[in-house]
Amino acid sequence: MRQTTIRRLGSLFPMLAIMIAGCGKDISERAPAADRDAAGGATPEPASLPRTPAPDEARVFFVTPADGDTVSNPVAIEFGAEGVAIVKAGVDEPASGHHHLIIDAELPDLSLPIPASDNYVHFGDGSSRTERTLAPGTHTLRLLLGDHLHIPHDPPIVSDSITITVE
Repeated sequence: MRQTTIRRLGSLFPMLAIMIAGCGKDISERAPAADRDAAGGATPEPASLPRTPAPDEARVFFVTPADGDTVSNPVAIEFGAEGVAIVKAGVDEPASGHHHLIIDAELPDLSLPIPASDNYVHFGDGSSRTERTLAPGTHTLRLLLGDHLHIPHDPPIVSDSITITVE
């Protein structure tokens, strides 16, 4: 029984070595030549997804806190919107979307769905307020509206950045 198991494990080592040999290499080194661009670099970027047209005059903004405010935890944040209906994610209605709060991060790729992480907080439930616990110090906040599929509108409906200090 042990000899059979050892033989099976022994046959796995060459396959494992082949898989490991490809790890850590740039994707352009592993991709077939037909998949590389003319310059010999990485594989081409995927096509962007269709974007929902933004309603004219639509805007999002912070009701609270205000730019420059010093606040304490938990930080109460309220979002405002004009010229656009705030609906739950998945609801495909004209002139609508839902909020995404960007904390201490840049705008994401606007041709793709908005990522979800501690820096990109989704409000797919259609809510317009939250309480967040942030580390003491200075933070930047920004709002980005997403359509029913979490994709930013065209052009994007994005707030001005605000800076707050958490005590």
